[in-house]
Amino acid sequence: MGTHQNDPSGESLLTTGLADPAMLSKIDRLFACNVGDYIDLPQIVMVGDQSSGKSSVLEGLTGLPFPRNSDLCTRFATQIIFKRSPLKQICATIIPAKDSSAEHAEQIRKWSRNIGILNSEAFEDVFREVHSFMGLTGKSGKTFSDDVLCLEISGPLEEHVSVIDIPGIFKRTTTGITTKDDMQMVRNMVLGYMENPRSVILAVCPANVDIATQEILQMAEEVDPEGIRTLGLLTKPDLVDRGAEGHVMDLIEGRKHYLALGWHLIRNPGQLEMSEMSSDRYTLEQAFFKHKLPFNKLDKERVGIPALKIRLQEILTAHAHREFPRVKRELNEKLQLCMKQLSDLGSSRKTSTEQRQFLVDIASRFQELTSLAINCRYSMDAIFDQNPALKLATFIVTRSSRFSKAMETHGHMYEFQDAVTCVKELTEPNTPKPDTLTEETKNEQTKGSSLGYQTREENPRPDILGILHENRRVTKPNKAGIIQWLATLHEESRGFELGTFDPFLLSVTMKRQSQKWDAIALGYVEDAVSRVHNLVTELVQYLCPDKRIRTGLQTALMEHLLARYKIAIAQVEFILQVERLDKPSTQNHYFNENLEKRRHDRIYEAAKKKSRYHVPGNPNTPAVSVEDLKITNSMSNTEHTVLDLHDILASYYKVARKRFVDIVCMQAVEYHLVSGPTTPLKLFSPAFVGTLSDEQLEEIAGEDTQQKRKRKQLQKEIEDLEMGRKILA
Repeated sequence: MGTHQNDPSGESLLTTGLADPAMLSKIDRLFACNVGDYIDLPQIVMVGDQSSGKSSVLEGLTGLPFPRNSDLCTRFATQIIFKRSPLKQICATIIPAKDSSAEHAEQIRKWSRNIGILNSEAFEDVFREVHSFMGLTGKSGKTFSDDVLCLEISGPLEEHVSVIDIPGIFKRTTTGITTKDDMQMVRNMVLGYMENPRSVILAVCPANVDIATQEILQMAEEVDPEGIRTLGLLTKPDLVDRGAEGHVMDLIEGRKHYLALGWHLIRNPGQLEMSEMSSDRYTLEQAFFKHKLPFNKLDKERVGIPALKIRLQEILTAHAHREFPRVKRELNEKLQLCMKQLSDLGSSRKTSTEQRQFLVDIASRFQELTSLAINCRYSMDAIFDQNPALKLATFIVTRSSRFSKAMETHGHMYEFQDAVTCVKELTEPNTPKPDTLTEETKNEQTKGSSLGYQTREENPRPDILGILHENRRVTKPNKAGIIQWLATLHEESRGFELGTFDPFLLSVTMKRQSQKWDAIALGYVEDAVSRVHNLVTELVQYLCPDKRIRTGLQTALMEHLLARYKIAIAQVEFILQVERLDKPSTQNHYFNENLEKRRHDRIYEAAKKKSRYHVPGNPNTPAVSVEDLKITNSMSNTEHTVLDLHDILASYYKVARKRFVDIVCMQAVEYHLVSGPTTPLKLFSPAFVGTLSDEQLEEIAGEDTQQKRKRKQLQKEIEDLEMGRKILA
């Protein structure tokens, strides 16, 4: 500190240390690794009204010759950072305000000066240049700036401590110089520094004015109501009117306006004394408090710069002990946040190779998660607990079961009848006419959406609505009328057949009986499409927090996804077409078994009506005479043909329905949407990334200027905070 003005101890405050050595060493090292840029650290903040004498106080504490030229009065915050280093140097830079525009911040960061010896003239030159560079001169209209002048003073004897001088608050504007906006701006600036819970507030007030008028004390009480970090500093005791000294004595001795940290009295040199090169502020102050009544009666620990230095040491020691646990916690929280933000950005993506690798990593992770989703390995990643809708395998299984049940209960137009009911419908004249709806079915249709079966259950995302069919509702089958319906169809399509029907009639009846299959099957497969698309979208969002990357990737995938969804839907339409060929066909032996059973049931019911006997020894078992079987009902060939058509249609429909359900589930959903080699879930893969051109890679994964700047900033913060964590460990 050889460049600084002399003080009684031969050393400045900052070389003697503001706190105990161990604590101060940690603060020094935290400032040295820039931790103070990210979290609040203990520091000295000098605040007060304009012309309160605070800059002179700061000069006494630091030994720096702050300019007193009225044109260079403080119009911006000045941060003085003392750093220990082998070489002596003084570096001046400007830190742009947090809300600065990118252009202003970039311009302001370009300014820097290295100063060999910081004497009064050099310091004033720096201030003039800074005023000009911040636009505080000329016709810019600015009087104050939120930018911060940073003076880094390095040397082998320096300690890493930060001292802030802030513009003084004022209550009246000066025409042509300051405005009410300036007044509020300065107040907000001062308050912002005071609100830092780790700032030791030195509230500077002139002793020759009424203390009740000092707004700075009111502000200090607002931010530090307990007074644990505020020390009142009275200046200009040499200007106190004769007879008013008692008011100053009451403050210093705690009888008025009590502060927990108390009050301190110092004497700054006057203008004339400062102009005399031979004047020594410390000698003048010492003489004043030794001879001037009544101030010479005050406790020597409460007056003068040297005593103030000791008091600050005690305050900062206690303050640092209180705040360091919080500093450690905040540092760790900030470090974790920065690491997460950097992780969200992914690896650096300047070249196409880096961009491709970045997307390959995401695609690989995407495939891992989709594999978990379709293999029920939900416990292996927390995302499935956070978003149960991503449990795809479970959804497909349960939705397939509901599809099968819906086909069984709602898939046919008419309920098939047993042997007794068939004959009754055919022979009794009061049976319902063909295509006549039952009362229950009528009620379902008139009540609309409250009854029946809604074929699609999911709410699809808007970006796939264009490929989906209308969400239809199907009603329950008619419980009666199938025999009359078949009889009418047979009558309208009879040819020259003898005792039988045209095979084409089976195709016609099958098509009409199964006409609701379309809506039910398409609703099922489109629900699967919706859930698969939801899984793809949610995983891309999960793996790509950056909106720009996510949007670009979704755009690149969307066309291919839609094409694969369409294939699954088209497969259902193809299966429907095959099932409705002109010649129904099956090799399933259950068809013959079902048909034989129905025919046997009809014979059994007819025989049961002829029963007049019981098996000897078994009265509960009816028996029929062979002679009675010769007596037949007077049913026509047409009626026999209609009953036979009913039984064949019922037997074939059951086999075809089960076959249709299995094929749709296996081919359209499981193969084309879930497990096949070309499902939508397999699209976003390292192989897909390999097909992207360099232009596409840049568009999707390239970093814009803002992102590059953010990455660089986060890397610097993490490096600094990691060093800080080691210091506090």
